Amino acid sequence: MAGLSRSLEFARDRYDVIVVGSGYGGGVAASRLARAGKSVAVLERGREVLTGQFPSRFPDLKNEMQVRGKRLHTGPSSALYDVRLGEDMHVLVGCGLGGGSLINAGVALRPDARVFADACWPGQIAQDGLLDEGFRRAKLWLNPQSDPRAGGFTKYKTLEAAGAALGHGIVAPTITVSFDANTNVAGIEQPECTRCGDCCGGCNVGAKNSVALTYLPDAVRHGAELYTHASVRHLAKLPDGDWEVHVRRLDVDGGASPDMVLRASMVVLGAGTLGTTEVLLRSRAKGLALSDRLGERFSANGDIIAFGYGARDPVNAVGVGFPAKIDGAEVGAAVSGQLEIDDATLLANELRVQEGVLPSALAPVLPVLFIPNGRLLGALQSLVNGVYKGPFAKLQTFFAVSHDSASGRFVLDDDRLVLVWPTAKDEPVYARLDAMLSSIVSEAGGSYVKNPLAGTVMGHQPATAHPLGGAGMGRERGDGVVNHKGQLFDGGAGRGANAVHEGLYVVDGAVMPRSLGVNPLLTITALAERTLLHMQQDYGLSFDAAPLTGVRATPQDLSPFLAA
Repeated sequence: MAGLSRSLEFARDRYDVIVVGSGYGGGVAASRLARAGKSVAVLERGREVLTGQFPSRFPDLKNEMQVRGKRLHTGPSSALYDVRLGEDMHVLVGCGLGGGSLINAGVALRPDARVFADACWPGQIAQDGLLDEGFRRAKLWLNPQSDPRAGGFTKYKTLEAAGAALGHGIVAPTITVSFDANTNVAGIEQPECTRCGDCCGGCNVGAKNSVALTYLPDAVRHGAELYTHASVRHLAKLPDGDWEVHVRRLDVDGGASPDMVLRASMVVLGAGTLGTTEVLLRSRAKGLALSDRLGERFSANGDIIAFGYGARDPVNAVGVGFPAKIDGAEVGAAVSGQLEIDDATLLANELRVQEGVLPSALAPVLPVLFIPNGRLLGALQSLVNGVYKGPFAKLQTFFAVSHDSASGRFVLDDDRLVLVWPTAKDEPVYARLDAMLSSIVSEAGGSYVKNPLAGTVMGHQPATAHPLGGAGMGRERGDGVVNHKGQLFDGGAGRGANAVHEGLYVVDGAVMPRSLGVNPLLTITALAERTLLHMQQDYGLSFDAAPLTGVRATPQDLSPFLAA
C-alpha cells in the first residue's frame, strides 16, 4: 500500500528548502514552505508507518524498539520507539514519518503564562503578538479536543476520586484525537475514535490527529517530497550561501555508498531535541561556527511515568487495541483525565498528573515487567487469567509533568550524543511527584511503583519522553543558540552577538530554554508556526494556514508515485 514517502534514490541534488525531521516542527515547515511554492524535501530518519500497521502484538512491538546506550545498541534503526539509555537519565522519543506524534498520548495544552514571562526567553516572544497566532494555527491544524465521554471511564473516575480526597480537581484535557468522523484540515477522511487506548502504540483506527495525517499530507499536496530512512549527519555552509546536507541512507546494505550530499538555500531543522542537537554538535565539530551554548539547558520537562499496583477496584487502563481484543470493550484514549495541582506563588511547584493507558501490545508482557519488584504472585495470576482480569485490571498508569532546572547538557562522545546531568535524580521535582503520586495511589488502595524495571538495564535513573532544549532561544549568542525566530546564531570570529546564519533554522523542542510544565506538542507546533510567520515576512513569501475545503482523500491518495 502506497503512502506519502518515497525512496532516496528519487531525491534531487538541490532544493529550495530541506527540512530535517517530520514531527510537529518539521511538519509545519514542510506544509507552509510548500504552500509558498518552494521546492521542499523532508528528510526523515525513520520509516513510514500507515494506519493499520502499528504494532498490535508484543512480538511486533518488540521489533519496534531501538535501544542505545554506552555499551548497548539493539534493534533496527527504523524502529518506532527510540530509547536512549544514559548514565544520568534515559530518554524515549519517536522515530518515523510524523515523529513523536505517532506514539504520544496527544495531550495538547498551552503552558501557564508565567512560563513565557521567564527572562530566559527573548523579549520578542511576548512582544510581537505572533505567539498567540501560532497557538491559534496549531489548534486549528491539530484540532485538540476533550473526550465528551471522558467522565464515564473507570480510570478517570479512579483519578477523580483520589484527587477529590486530596483537594484537587480533575479536568478532561484536550488531546489530538477525533471523537467524531470528519474530513480534517488537510482533506483527509478520519473515522471516529474507538477509545481502544492504543494512542501510545500508534493509532490503527486513524482517529489521531498526528502530523502524518495533518501537516505532512498538506505538504505533499503542495509539492513537497518526503524521504524516509534518511539520517542527516551534519551540515556545511558553502561559499555561495547554499547549505550542504550530508545524509546517510539507512535503506542500503552493502554495494552502493550509503552517504549522499544534498544542497539547499535553506535548511530547517526539526529532527527533535536529540536529533537536531546531535546534527548541530557534529556540524560544529566539522567547522560550522555556532554558539558556545549549543547542547546546554536540556530539560526533561519535569517528566515521570509511574504506576499504581493493586488498587481496590478495577481501573481498566490497559489498551484493548483495534480491532478490540475484547469484544465491545472501551478504555478511553491514552489520557482522558488530568489533575491540576496549581501554585499561584511558585510556578515550579505546579504539577499535571494524567491517568494513562498502556498499549495493548504490552499486555502479554506486563506480568513479567512487574516480577522484578517482588509482585510475583499477582504477576503469575495474570499470566493465567490475562491482564484484563485479576491484578492488572487494577493497574494505574500515570503520566505527569512539572518543572525542572533545565541543567542537562549534551555532548558528543565518540560521535555519539550523550546527555550529561549528574544531579538529575536529585531534582526537587521528582520528590514532589513521588509524594503526590504516592498519595494518589494510596487513596485508590494501591502501592506506588516508580519504575517496574528498576534494578534491570534501566537502573534507577529518571526517564523522560519530553526532552527539551539543547539549542535554546536567547537574546544573543552569549545566552542562546537560536534567536526568537529560530535562526542559528553565527559564532564566527568577528561576527556580532546577534549575527545569524542566513537560511538556517530550528523549529522543534530543542529551542525551548526551559521546562514548559505541560506536554510540549502544542507549544512546539505554535512556535514553529510563529517562525514560519517570521519567514513569511522576512522573505516576502505568500502562504496561508487555511484548511483545505471541498477535498476528501486518504493519505494513500496523495502518493507521489500515483501522482507521477
